[in-house]
Amino acid sequence: MVIRMEWEPEAANELEKVPEHVRSMAKMGIEMSAGKKGKNKVTLDDVKEAAEEFGALMKKDEKKTTKIAVVRCDIVSETCPGVACFKAFNKRKVHFEEYGKDAEIIGFFTCGGCPGRRVFRLMDSLLKHGVDVVHLSSCMLMEGGYPKCPHIDEIRQMILKKGVKVVEGTHH
Repeated sequence: MVIRMEWEPEAANELEKVPEHVRSMAKMGIEMSAGKKGKNKVTLDDVKEAAEEFGALMKKDEKKTTKIAVVRCDIVSETCPGVACFKAFNKRKVHFEEYGKDAEIIGFFTCGGCPGRRVFRLMDSLLKHGVDVVHLSSCMLMEGGYPKCPHIDEIRQMILKKGVKVVEGTHH
């Protein structure tokens, strides 16, 4: 029989800081620990105690993975498979130089066409996956074989309003 454990609001807020992919397991462990102490409500102290206990099991030198997304021009995507963007990332060149080996690309998508409304909707999905930074691809910024994106400023602002860092450029 499963008994539903109550949570103090502060404890529930602290639990939200646990990575989503292990949050339910952490919640279950914290509730079991509190239950063994005869409690029927999880407190902030219970969560902190669990964090100390399980944090000690993690490597101290473990770095947080930097999660990157790249947004690119929908029109250019018809002729460009994104190879230069990925090469620059894989070799940590040009606009990817600052990232260590712990960085990963978690999203590579087009703006959806002018005026770039898809970016706003996709940012919510990327945030659920912990995106740290969004690169505006070089094709959106360059003038040459195709015009510079006329909506680049609005797209940049959409991303910034979601609280995510923006880097202009990928491989040029």
